[in-house]
Amino acid sequence: MISIPHKTKQFLVLLIKILIVGGAFWFIYNQLANNDKLDWQKFIALFRKNQSVSGITFILLLSVLNRYFEILKWQNLAQHIHKISVGESTKQVLAALTAGLFTPNGVGEYAGKALFFKKSEAKKVVFLNLICNGIQMVLTVIFGIFGLLYFNSLFNVITPKTVLILFGILIAFILFLFSIKKFAIKGYSIEKLIHKINEIPKSIHQKNILLGICRYLVFSHQYYFLFLAFDVDLPYLTLIATIASVYFLASSLPTFQFLDFAVKGGVAIYFFGILGVNEWIVVFISALMWFLNVVLPVVIGSYYVLNFKTKTVIA
Repeated sequence: MISIPHKTKQFLVLLIKILIVGGAFWFIYNQLANNDKLDWQKFIALFRKNQSVSGITFILLLSVLNRYFEILKWQNLAQHIHKISVGESTKQVLAALTAGLFTPNGVGEYAGKALFFKKSEAKKVVFLNLICNGIQMVLTVIFGIFGLLYFNSLFNVITPKTVLILFGILIAFILFLFSIKKFAIKGYSIEKLIHKINEIPKSIHQKNILLGICRYLVFSHQYYFLFLAFDVDLPYLTLIATIASVYFLASSLPTFQFLDFAVKGGVAIYFFGILGVNEWIVVFISALMWFLNVVLPVVIGSYYVLNFKTKTVIA
């Protein structure tokens, strides 16, 4: 194996840090400055009309809570390896978020978190991160399906027959997965995955689900309150069902974190267009959600990336 001099390693690590952070800020600027769908004049006019210190504080608090529940989720799961503090969990979550900004569906987060643990623990870290993200996706699917059903009952986007067919396909797919649970690819199978999940104490799973529900409710209601701030007057259940539908369908599409608001915005325009909401309002709210829940944490995460110590990798 080729040995790389220590100073060369330090230089390469510094270069990677600069590329990650510099790239993150470039993509953020590019998305906000060069998006022709963002009408800043309309936004500024509405902001001046409805500006409220308490309202802005409340929306920012929801962003903090959204990320805080994610931090608590990771702290809870990481204790299966060894206990970490909230501060350490914050560092790992935000640094990993920054590192995963350029990867499809944030898969770079897995490697980002693994760097904070011993090499021998890397597989466990990746698996626990899969559990952490997996429960959030399961909740998104559950709430999203109910949201779609409610939305469809109001606006008849698809026929009842199509709904039954889709449910039939879903049930058939689940039954198929369980029928081949012993089928292994390179030593991995559904049965082995279930066994590994069961190795984690039930108390950790229960707390993970509870925190996941809290995070989902915070995120979806932040969306809801932003629509209210933009003078969108629609029944609570209609708005929440539409938000759940948008979040479910958008999260099902493979994308990059830095394109998150563009993807969610595109899906949202279709659904909220049916409700008669102006396109520019939908685009702006999607952009604000992206800014508050991705950009701001990435800015903080950049600090942790730049201060990451290479000795952590070989600890």
